[in-house]
Amino acid sequence: MKRSVLACLTAVFMCLTACSNQSQQEEKKESFFAMNTYITFTAYGDNVESVLSQAKDKFTALEQLWSVTDEHSEIYAVNHAGGQPVTVSNDTAEILAFALEMADKTNGALEPTIYPVLTAWGFTAEENRIPSNDEIKGLLNQIGYDKVVLNENAVQLPEGMMLDLGAVGKGYAGDIITELLKEHGITSALLDIGGNIQAVGTKPDGSDWRLGIRDPFGEGNVGVLTVQDMAVVTSGSYERYFVGEDGKQHGHIINPSTGYPAESGLASVTVIAKEGKLCDALSTSLFVMGLDRAADYWRQNGGFDMLLITEKGEIYLTEGIKDRFFPDSYHTDMKVHVIAYEE
Repeated sequence: MKRSVLACLTAVFMCLTACSNQSQQEEKKESFFAMNTYITFTAYGDNVESVLSQAKDKFTALEQLWSVTDEHSEIYAVNHAGGQPVTVSNDTAEILAFALEMADKTNGALEPTIYPVLTAWGFTAEENRIPSNDEIKGLLNQIGYDKVVLNENAVQLPEGMMLDLGAVGKGYAGDIITELLKEHGITSALLDIGGNIQAVGTKPDGSDWRLGIRDPFGEGNVGVLTVQDMAVVTSGSYERYFVGEDGKQHGHIINPSTGYPAESGLASVTVIAKEGKLCDALSTSLFVMGLDRAADYWRQNGGFDMLLITEKGEIYLTEGIKDRFFPDSYHTDMKVHVIAYEE
């Protein structure tokens, strides 16, 4: 079996940083490993070290609350409560409420109870496998966001069901860290959370951040996206996959309605919005939906922009970023389509 080799499981961006002569503000970094990925917080200004240290501590504390494998986490306690209610912290109750809300808005394309199916495919372990049709059918009976009961801070699952907040956790935590930095007066920072990017303000010289959008078919980037004070998250099956005994490539993004890896015709989905939690949730669910349903969802809901790359190598982007995306010289042959509110 073959697995894609990436430093970060969801790394999809390369930050193109400012040259040192663009600003006199001091740059400080805090790098660490959490939520199963490599993380770097970069901030500019005087005396930012203590704030970055606080940011790291807060992020790791959130991981300890939401880990699906840590026996001391609140999510672990919920998953192993045998159907009994468990009282959780405000942070856990709030992220779960958001995940359930997005599951409902996406008609289950985002599914926070998909963990048993992911486990069956081996995406939560070292060894991948192809489950039988009967096994998948049985596991589908154990998932369903509508079966989760959240009453203020009390969470209850039917016995056998399991929560996994991985599809929203990094983005939600990134929002909390972003607010922490702003509360301490930091106006220029970049959070790289395993490829989830959250930009605080602008670069130190006042210009936009320049983010490279990864080529899902090979090395390098397909182009550059310019943003300021925004979150940018990409999902794609190229991030983690294996080739099974059937000779077919199986990606880690599961279609909750079938229990099989999503085959939507998309190679990657990039979502741009003010909130990282929204980007995180939508990058996964829009990938499951496919091009047409994703475009319909954007028209009906708004509040974000997106850049979709199809398996045929074409780029579809919403009109809000049509002047902010610049294909590189090696990808000018890729067709670029603008998705408008009115067709």
